[in-house]
Amino acid sequence: MAETGKPRVVVVGGGIGGALLAKTMEPDADVVLLDPKEYMEISWAELRSMVEPSFAERSLIYHKDYLTTATIVTSSAVNITEDSVLTADGQSLAYDYLVVATGHVLASPGSRAERLAEFQRDSGKIKSSESVLIIGGGPTGVELAGEIAVDYPEKKVTIVHRGSRLLEFIDQKASKKCLDWLTSKKVDVLFKQSVDLDSLSNAEKLYKTSSGETITADCHFLCIGKPLSSSWLHDTILKESLDNKGRLMVEKDLRVKGYSNIFAIGDITDIPEIKQGYLAQKHALLVAKNLKLLIKGSPASKMATYSTGYPLAIVSLGRKEGLAQLPFVTLTGCIPGMLKSKDLFVGKTRKQMGLDA
Repeated sequence: MAETGKPRVVVVGGGIGGALLAKTMEPDADVVLLDPKEYMEISWAELRSMVEPSFAERSLIYHKDYLTTATIVTSSAVNITEDSVLTADGQSLAYDYLVVATGHVLASPGSRAERLAEFQRDSGKIKSSESVLIIGGGPTGVELAGEIAVDYPEKKVTIVHRGSRLLEFIDQKASKKCLDWLTSKKVDVLFKQSVDLDSLSNAEKLYKTSSGETITADCHFLCIGKPLSSSWLHDTILKESLDNKGRLMVEKDLRVKGYSNIFAIGDITDIPEIKQGYLAQKHALLVAKNLKLLIKGSPASKMATYSTGYPLAIVSLGRKEGLAQLPFVTLTGCIPGMLKSKDLFVGKTRKQMGLDA
């Protein structure tokens, strides 16, 4: 129990889920947010920011701008005990309740200014290139290709994808519509191939694929999946709660299996669903509801439970168009574009965090 008389909730990870949870819990608990970055990034705005760096001014939000009473600790977690989180800079953060929200490993810098500079460099790289190679045909690769193809229609864009179709987490009909849209923008897509970056000839900018093809491109962007940020958990009390893929196993109320006061949210959980930002937000709001019940002394039987729904997807295709897979229909064009592509939900997310849109 903190000096305020309120129970202490330590949130490990200041991504889209952890940030929302910390914000939501501020009135009811003594909240500590532990994150190696000084800011929260609205992750689905990243690709727009690579072609329009000024867009990142609204999507990179200092933790101190949306948190009013929480303690912000700019460091990483290195261990968890029964009552404390130990940090890389030597602090011990006592908790009554703990939420692990570390998601995937990110290479983003800790400084907001440095992250903005990264977007400036990426933008400069795209502008100065006549041809761009994108490695990976998931949502990141597809959306980046769409942003470049729309803003720079004169540039040659190529996607190399290991799978047999784009966006394998959605149905084949939606995947085909996405391919047709990219093809209409003169984007080349090569399937069932990978690129050996070690064989790159920097002088000639030649890339060799696993099938023997050679691609000429002035620059490349790696848009493949990142590992989970869970390796550090193997030396903590939660090591027995990890599955064989390094994910934290959770109950339906999102408590980590085997623990009554430790929760997990977002990509690091073993929930069988697509790992998307809006789902991490759903996890955060459900855990906040359950924490408030526990703080009030309600029995665990009263806690809300999480259930996976139909896999929804809205993929931005440039600035005005998009692709939406909904329960009973798949749409492409301006309607899904109006839903996401214009603002990428940045205004909505900022309002959710108590900020001006």
